[in-house]
Order: sequence, then C-alpha cells, then structure tokens
Amino acid sequence: MDNNFRIEYDLLGEKEISNDCYYGIQTLRAKDNFNISGVPLSNFPKLIIALAQVKKASALANYELGLLDEKICFAICSACDELFVKKYHSEFIVDVIQGGAGTSTNMNANEVIANIALELIGEKKGSYEIIHPNNHVNMSQSTNDVYPTAVRLALYEYLSKLQNKMEVLSESFLNKSKEFENIIKMGRTQLQDAVPMTLGQEFKAFSLMISDDINVIELVKELVAQMNLGGTAIGTGINADPLYPSLVKEKLHEVTQKPFITACDLVQATQDTSTFVLVSGSLKSIVTKVSKICNDLRLLSSGPRAGINEINLPKMQPGSSIMPGKVNPVIPEVVNQVAFQVIGHDTTITMASEGGQLQLNVFEPIIAYNLFQSISMMCNAFETLAFKCIDGITANEQICKDLVLNSIGLVTALNPYIGYSNATKVAKEALETNRSVYDIVLEKELLTKAQLDEYLKPENMIHPTYSKECKI
Repeated sequence: MDNNFRIEYDLLGEKEISNDCYYGIQTLRAKDNFNISGVPLSNFPKLIIALAQVKKASALANYELGLLDEKICFAICSACDELFVKKYHSEFIVDVIQGGAGTSTNMNANEVIANIALELIGEKKGSYEIIHPNNHVNMSQSTNDVYPTAVRLALYEYLSKLQNKMEVLSESFLNKSKEFENIIKMGRTQLQDAVPMTLGQEFKAFSLMISDDINVIELVKELVAQMNLGGTAIGTGINADPLYPSLVKEKLHEVTQKPFITACDLVQATQDTSTFVLVSGSLKSIVTKVSKICNDLRLLSSGPRAGINEINLPKMQPGSSIMPGKVNPVIPEVVNQVAFQVIGHDTTITMASEGGQLQLNVFEPIIAYNLFQSISMMCNAFETLAFKCIDGITANEQICKDLVLNSIGLVTALNPYIGYSNATKVAKEALETNRSVYDIVLEKELLTKAQLDEYLKPENMIHPTYSKECKI
C-alpha cells in the first residue's frame, strides 16, 4: 500500500482514503453517491459548528456518566473546538442534499472529529481502534437525534442573523419616514387616486411592516430550541443511559449558551418536522411583505417622465444595452426575485415535511438546505435593499404636491363639508373637463375660499378631521 493512502472498512467493503483527508470511508461513499446539488456541507459553517457542538456536549455527558475515557473525551472535545474556529471545514465534502435522513452528514462529522482527535493525541488517522467514529464520537447518539438537533442549532443562528438584518432594513425605512414627514402626496388604492397622505406616513408603514415580524421570529426561535437529542433512533433512547438526555441538555447549554430544551416527548419530536414548516411559513410571510414594498418602490419611482416619479431610487447601473440614459430599479427587482425563490422553498419544505413516514422524516436534508438558503438570501437581500436603495432615496416634493392638487381624489377631503352627492358631481365634472376640484367647488359656491383653503391644508388632510363643523 502506498504510504499516501490508508485502507478503511465498512459494511460494504473497503476503500483507499488519502492520508491527507480527515474524513473516512462513509463520507467518501456519500460523496460518490450524492452528486446532486454540487453544494457541499462546507458551504454551511453554521451547520458544521452545530454538529461539533452536539458532539462535544455528548462527549462531556458520556464522560460524566463514566462511559467515555477521560483522554478520549478530551481529544474529541479538542477536535470539536478546532471546528468551532472553522478549521477543517473543507473536510465536509458530502452534498447537502442526500438520502439517509442525514446519516452521511453525521458520519462526515464523526469521521473528521475522530481523525482530528487521533492526531491531537499523536496517533495516525484511521486508528479507529483507539478513537472510533461510531463507538466514541457517536456514543449515545443516532443520526436521528444528532442531525435534527444540529439543524435546529444552526437554524437558531440563522434566524438571529435575520432579525439583525430586519432591524437594519426597518431602521432605514424609519429614517426616511422622518426625512419625508412633511411631504404631502396622494395615497392610492387599486392603483387609483384615493386620499392625501405624507410620504413619511408611507415609509413609516414600510418600517412597521418589517419590525412587527422581528417579534414573530423571536417566537419561532423558541420552538426551534426544542430538540430531540437523547432520543437516539426513534425517540425511545435506546443505546443511551437513562440520565443522558437531561445531562446532554445541560452540556449543550454550556457549550452553546443557547436556551435549548429537550422536547416533552422524544418519539413525537423525532418524527414531527412541523416546526420547520412554521419557520418557513414565517419566512414566506416576511419576504412577501418586503417584496410588496419593493413593488411599491418601483411604482413610485416609475418614469421618470412618463410615470409616477414621486421618489428617486439611487442610480446603481446603466439600465439598457440599447436605450441610452435608462436606469432601472435593479435593487428592488433582485429582492423580488429572492421572494419568489423563498416562496418556492416553502413549497418544497411543506412537501418534504408532509412526506415523512412513521417514526422518522427522512427528508430533513432538503428541509434544512432550503431553510438555510432562504434565510441566507433574505439576509443578503435585506442588507442590499437598505444600503444600496432605501438609504439613498430622495423625494420629488413638488411632483408629490402637484399630484395632490390636481387629483380628483382631493374631493374626498371635502365630503364632510359638501356631502357625498355634491362631491360626486364635483369629481365627475373635474374628470370630464380636466379642471381642478378647487376651482369647481368655488364656482358652485359650495364653500368659501377661506373654508376651502382651510380644509385643504395638507396638515388637515392626513389625520382624522371630522368635527362639529362638518354639517351636511
């Protein structure tokens, strides 16, 4: 045998493994079997760290229970510490989409940790008689409780990051709402003129649409933090000490400083992936709101000469290979596309959860992949939208004002003073003659000029105004 290779054995036979590699035979089989997405586990460092956190907590629990030798426990924990600082992540080569309910992911972690641990105590890689991937690194565990727990740990981190990006985006809209608080404009319903408002009110609504859901994510995280670690294969805890579930929970808290708790019923928790559906639904709701906002930004900035043109989006790049001078709303457009992708991911996650059978859902890898992808894209999109679009928006104040004064919808503000029937006649005549509501009301002597000027003051049209003066 070439000294550059070692022989490893498993149920199906043997394979040559390069001595440069920290993964082993089961990882290599999985790499050969699952050439699916081309995306390896190494693309998700949060998941690798989460796997290492589970393995370290398990080693500490097993040592305290007297099941694991102190030297081996220390070596495994030290190997996990190496993964915490993102060393050896390139050794996680298995495709993130895989059959086997995540077994290949778990074994990739077991083998890498075992071989790092062996080197740390001066032994050669593959010396599994000393530290074995299954007997020692995977002691008291099954893929079926390790993998979903690691996914939840990683998901918790991803959701925390998403909350941060949502706060950034909400703050950008809030700052603009203050900047635009005195700019009167026309509100619209069904794309038709409605009643006046301020541009500040419009942007404040955008801010609140996002900030409200930060609390939703916090509630979702509480559900994500309920794990089935200790349930082993199907939740019964076979091959684990009776004290292991409670002890490993304590050790995991020490390792992660995250408020993870053991589910009340581990059999139920092992097969039930509905929490992931709930998370995905929340992501879909959030990104749908943001996409709707982006639709509004594209409409409000449309033109610039033949559209609404109430606001200007920052000019990010030339917009056409044929039309000189054209600039497109590329940042809102890319966020729209992220929304479409997240909505598609939600459908995949829903179907994968529904497709689970009996005591285990084998489709958790595609669930995890889609959740991680959705949140990563949303984080990038929200930050891009805030910094490359919202922060640089300017208002065309005179255009906003002119659209209000020339709008038929202005008559709605006069309803309480001239009555619905008179307001309808004024609106119809204004539309047919292309004259202003203001001039027609004066001509028909429905109000005096002083009254009309008072009722149509911008500050009187953007909040409740009905009072005793409203006599019809």
